[in-house]
Amino acid sequence: MGRLGEGRGALKRLNRPVLPLLPCAMSESLKPRLRKVKILATLGPASSSPAMIRKLMVAGADAFRINMSHGTHAQKAKLVEAIRALEKEFRRPSTILFDLQGPKLRVGSFKGGSAELAKGGRIVFDRDRTLGDSDRVELPHPELFEAIGRGDRLLIDDGKVRLKIVEASEKRIVAEVEVGGLVSDHKGVNVPDVVVPIPALTDKDRADLQFALEQKADWIALSFVQRPQDVAEARALIGEKAALMAKIEKPAAIDQLSDIVALSDGVMVARGDLGVELPPEAVPPLQNKIVATARHFGKPVVVATQMLESMIASPTPTRAEVSDVATAIYDGADAVMLSAESATGKYPVEAVKMMDRIAQSAEQDPVYPERVHFTRTKLEPTTADALAGSARHIANTISAKGMLCYTSSGSTARRIARERPAVPLLAMSHSLTTARRLGLLWGVHAVHTRDVESFEEMVAKAKRMALRHHIAEGGDRVVIMAGVPFGIAGSTNVIHIVRLAGDELEKHSRSEGR
Repeated sequence: MGRLGEGRGALKRLNRPVLPLLPCAMSESLKPRLRKVKILATLGPASSSPAMIRKLMVAGADAFRINMSHGTHAQKAKLVEAIRALEKEFRRPSTILFDLQGPKLRVGSFKGGSAELAKGGRIVFDRDRTLGDSDRVELPHPELFEAIGRGDRLLIDDGKVRLKIVEASEKRIVAEVEVGGLVSDHKGVNVPDVVVPIPALTDKDRADLQFALEQKADWIALSFVQRPQDVAEARALIGEKAALMAKIEKPAAIDQLSDIVALSDGVMVARGDLGVELPPEAVPPLQNKIVATARHFGKPVVVATQMLESMIASPTPTRAEVSDVATAIYDGADAVMLSAESATGKYPVEAVKMMDRIAQSAEQDPVYPERVHFTRTKLEPTTADALAGSARHIANTISAKGMLCYTSSGSTARRIARERPAVPLLAMSHSLTTARRLGLLWGVHAVHTRDVESFEEMVAKAKRMALRHHIAEGGDRVVIMAGVPFGIAGSTNVIHIVRLAGDELEKHSRSEGR
């Protein structure tokens, strides 16, 4: 459980450097973002230089996604180096998510590179490597022949071509074309009606995962999750080296959503892939369900894909896209993600700024507090959960300007964030790993700081940090959550309210301040 410190002797156990924190006042770009929802920006050809990554962070990006479907390990290592350099420059923990590609089901090759499938016609899929045509083509996935059956759907090229299976055996599949079109070599295949008996991790994914862990990834996003066993398999490989985010992109995952979320550290609503295998009108209620389930478990949830799609080529989004982003924010998502908009688009910085403006506008809406609490989160019967819920109500009652907690594992911060408090939460951790992972958590500004050894030291440091990080000002009250006595294993068990003195920051500006 995340609690206040590790007690006496904690300083001696620290063997990693603490990010340098200068005693001078922070510039505008270094101030905490009082925006609650986080922005996850995907890096790619349009945003691979250190200068551009810096611009994205200044514009509002809170975390960065590295897509392992493209590029080399050497290229990805340079991205990590650039992000961690900003961590030192801005003196705030950086957050990196590595997104594994997952299995890709594809058709084989055609004579001439493509074939036209006519509506009402039939095509045979077999395991013969001979070049295909409009009548037959290779399907190089034996697992599909075992799983698929009569009446199941088969979608090609992100659902542009739609087929229905009329005959299936271990050697061949016959499908009728319901929606025709041109199919070229190696186009992707989706089978939404069955659980495909293949693991979520390919050999490429395992190599990419090992690389990501060597690069000290903060989050690993697992693609092609169909069942809880997929998450368990990845967890066994990752251990505690990184947080694990399950991407919900397969209809089969919805059937076991609660079990998948329970085994994960966070989830991603991969709407693009869900929209391929499901009717478009089914995606919004599923997005709402996934967000609500994640919030119930107190796990961060990212809403992703096509949020500002038009900004790939345009400096402004459509009104529908703006409403779409705002809806995710009103639903209480922890983070919203930019994909091609920031990775390959013409306006990556503008896309981040637009996402930031939409989020701020939604969160300043007078109805936002009510909307974000529309999803009820039931507290667990534990002291830590009871105090997290109480702390939010206390902060509202006394009009506190902020909440602060010390956390070792991040658990305390997650509990408080699940309650969606109206005020900012400053989470202080002696673990740089924990501070980095909190970068995707709603409303949390994470700080890497040394531990404390006494209640008095805890209060004094919390007051200094609240002032230094612009969470509150002199004369304001803040709520502190703590775990005492120090050095005793257990959950957070104390709420403490303090009023900040006006000269607090100046008094301690030349002290250690950690």
